[in-house]
Amino acid sequence: MQKQLIECVPNISEGRDDAKIKAIASVVETVEGVKLLDVDPGKATNRTVITFVGEPELVIEAAFRLIKKASELIDMSKHSGEHPRFGSTDVCPLIPIANISMDETAKYAHKLGQRVGDELGIPGYFYENAATSPERKNLATVRAGEYEKLNQKLVDPKWTPDFGPAEFVKAKTTGCTAISARDFLVAYNINLNTTSTRRANAIAFDMREAGRVQRKGNPLTGEIITDENGEPIRIPGKLKAVKGIGWYIEEYGIAQISYNLTNINITSIHEAFDETSKAATERGIRVTGSELVGLVPLKAMLDAGKYFLKKQERSTGVSEAELIKIAVKSLGLDDLKPFNPKEKIIEYMLEDTTSSPLINMTLTDFADETVSESPAPGGGSIAAYVGTLGVSLGTMVANLSSHKRGWDEKWEFYSNWADKGQAYKNTLLKLVDEDTNSFNAIMDAFRLSKDNEAQVEARKNAIQEATKYATEVPLKVMETALASMEVMEEMANSGMKSSITDVGVGAACAKTAVLGAFLNVKVNAGSIEDADFKANILAKAAEVMEKATTKETAILKVVESKL
Repeated sequence: MQKQLIECVPNISEGRDDAKIKAIASVVETVEGVKLLDVDPGKATNRTVITFVGEPELVIEAAFRLIKKASELIDMSKHSGEHPRFGSTDVCPLIPIANISMDETAKYAHKLGQRVGDELGIPGYFYENAATSPERKNLATVRAGEYEKLNQKLVDPKWTPDFGPAEFVKAKTTGCTAISARDFLVAYNINLNTTSTRRANAIAFDMREAGRVQRKGNPLTGEIITDENGEPIRIPGKLKAVKGIGWYIEEYGIAQISYNLTNINITSIHEAFDETSKAATERGIRVTGSELVGLVPLKAMLDAGKYFLKKQERSTGVSEAELIKIAVKSLGLDDLKPFNPKEKIIEYMLEDTTSSPLINMTLTDFADETVSESPAPGGGSIAAYVGTLGVSLGTMVANLSSHKRGWDEKWEFYSNWADKGQAYKNTLLKLVDEDTNSFNAIMDAFRLSKDNEAQVEARKNAIQEATKYATEVPLKVMETALASMEVMEEMANSGMKSSITDVGVGAACAKTAVLGAFLNVKVNAGSIEDADFKANILAKAAEVMEKATTKETAILKVVESKL
């Protein structure tokens, strides 16, 4: 069964005392198996966002310890800050990351809340997907009145806590905690060249989904217009799945718009940035940059990089690192402080480089590892890497052609081809390590015990299954390298003539990758006892080999004709 993973992002009401923040965050690491990903304090908000991930039971144990430590070190009766808050651990959302549903995650939220109430005596509420009633789903509603009104709220029958005592005794110092199960939320602040909170709020109201209440006369001070039920009539904002307020950040001497992007598939980071920039300009204000609080999914950064490249009519088929660099510069994410992708992108924080040791090596280290006495990496991994280099050359020609002087109207055509090339490159890169891993799996199978008849049979079956996989991996290299030759073929026919030899070298590399992997298929298939499997995979490999040979000949013929 695949491992279930959830993320926990508690927000504690302390952003100025480094010793307290460290003491609270460090308890997360006392739970073995939980990984602390990020600690992001804010002095003006007097609030710190802490992010960690792990298996569900371990994560809620770490969350419990964090809530306990925060309640011991933070006195809410002395707290002040720009951000809405009502507890020492103000909110504690759980987010499904891998192999777990939202309903399952909500059950863990309820389990955590019950324990916080019973063992710590801290009152609290469930919100979002863990809410016990529709009225408690929205965090802003649950937190209304903040800490200052908590003594009245806790004894109000309408607001009896979901867990913990309905009294303002221990809560006088700990406040209240809101626990939820929710989708991935991006906390995103946009920087303005003004110090006016009122003007920042005006832009936030233009943008956020809830918009603003409708008033008679003056839109700021006029009488609120209500419907037949006495409820305020609202003018909706421009961006769906967005919450937002304006505030002044003394630490930086600027006003910001603080957004919660609750579904970046509906409103992306780059859309929020661009639309806010337009609204700010209309009000005589300029956006100077932005800030991500906590972590962000890789896809959000890649989408932003592609969005801004398309606006410039530049190819989007560039490396992942280049897309992130474009996103950072375009969004001004380094406006207030340096932005380190390795520390801010969730996939990079979760990345296990030990599973891909070869592609994380330098070229020199890879060559040294290959010439060592170890049998792996061998021809299969080298074949995959040669294929990677081949399609990289074809993709380079597509990118060069996309911004060739006089070909401006063709940029999107070449960009699409470069995108295809990048996809082939990424697949082949993964296969560099996968081939070595499959070889190692065979070696592990050979090391299994064979002390009795049952163990001998189990070992034999394990060796056969590992060998089948070690044959399927180079076949995948063959198929991917062959498919990648479409990039070189198109660039030979329509790409920049000055780069025609690069296309030729790329095609030759792809063919070499197919040939090298074919040799691996044949040698590994020789040990397979399943006759049908063996015949089928050898037939497939021979067909790919024949097609690659024909394709290389055709591409090189075009290349030669243009020299």
